[in-house]
Amino acid sequence: MKAECPDAPATSRNRDPILEVLRDEFADRSSVLEIGSGTGQHAAYLAGHLTHLTWQTSDVADNHAGICAWCAAADLANLRDPVALDVRTDPDPDGEYDAVFSANTAHIMDTDAVQAMIALVGRLLPEDGRFCQYGPFRLNGDFTSDSNAAFDATLRSRGQGMGIRDIEWLDNLAQNAGMERSGLIAMPANNFIAVWRKIATLWA
Repeated sequence: MKAECPDAPATSRNRDPILEVLRDEFADRSSVLEIGSGTGQHAAYLAGHLTHLTWQTSDVADNHAGICAWCAAADLANLRDPVALDVRTDPDPDGEYDAVFSANTAHIMDTDAVQAMIALVGRLLPEDGRFCQYGPFRLNGDFTSDSNAAFDATLRSRGQGMGIRDIEWLDNLAQNAGMERSGLIAMPANNFIAVWRKIATLWA
C-alpha cells in the first residue's frame, strides 16, 4: 500500500511567500539541499515552480515515507527522494549544492542540532552559496509578537532544548561557518526568511 501524503496546513499558507523569496535568492542556483523536509509538501511545491533547480530532500528516517509520497505524487524530474540526515550524527550528504533551504527547523531542533546544522551548511556550500532559513526568530533578544512569545514558552516547556532562536546567535554560528547574513525578509504570521551567503572556505 502506498503511503499517504501527510498534510501540514500551515504549508499551504506560507508556501507562496516562501516561493517569491526563493525565486530571487535561488535565481542563479542549480542544486538545493533541503534540510528537514518534514512532510515533503514544501519540496513538492517549490521544486514544481523552481524547475531550474535540482531539489534534494532530506530528513531523519521516520519522515521518509511521507516525503517519498509527496515526491511520487509530484512526479517531478528535478525532485529527489530523501536522503537520511540527522545533522548531529549522520555524515555529510553526497553531492554538490550551491544552495540550502530549511523551514521551521531551528526552533524545533535542540541547540546542539542547530549548531550542527549551520556547521554542515558551511561545509557543504561553495563560495557565494546561499542558505535560506524560514521560521520565527527573536531580534535583539526580543520576540516580534506576543504569539511568538507564547509559542516559545510552549516549546521550552517540553524540556528538549527547543525554542525560538536569536537571529544574532544564528549570525554568530554562520560567521564561524564562513557565512554572513545578506538578508532578513519579513514573512506572514510573524515569520522571516534569513539569508546567509558563504564568503569563505574554512580549512581544517
